[in-house]
Amino acid sequence: MQLQFNLPEIDRDRTKEAVEQALETYRLYSLQVSLDRLPSITACYSFTPPSPRLPSSSTEQAAIANIDYEQARLKYINWIANAVNRLSKTERIIIYKRYLQDTEMFDYQIYAELNMSERNYYRLKARLFYKLAFALKIEVLKEAVGR
Repeated sequence: MQLQFNLPEIDRDRTKEAVEQALETYRLYSLQVSLDRLPSITACYSFTPPSPRLPSSSTEQAAIANIDYEQARLKYINWIANAVNRLSKTERIIIYKRYLQDTEMFDYQIYAELNMSERNYYRLKARLFYKLAFALKIEVLKEAVGR
């Protein structure tokens, strides 16, 4: 008896878009300064007693928001970095140069720098998008027809 696996079909274009969006978000997060939310300095008077569990001042609320945002940002950066680190050396170079460094490079610059043919470069790049999509668990499946 032979086991059969029915793997769902991947939507290539939407999966590529999802990976590129994740890498662009990484680039933006890596450039951000963490203290974007500052407390308001306008006095606010209230007759309600402060709750011992909830922050009552805007300074406390801003500090909590900053910490939460910073934790989410660092978690996202680590999520992407861990997935990229699973790739081969050449694949990591392509991803870094094309999507993660501050100055954007074009594909033709990268494959010329790596002494690769254009065809081999795009073939490798397509494969590494699938690897990243599966590592990040953001692959997009094709919709089943007739459901």
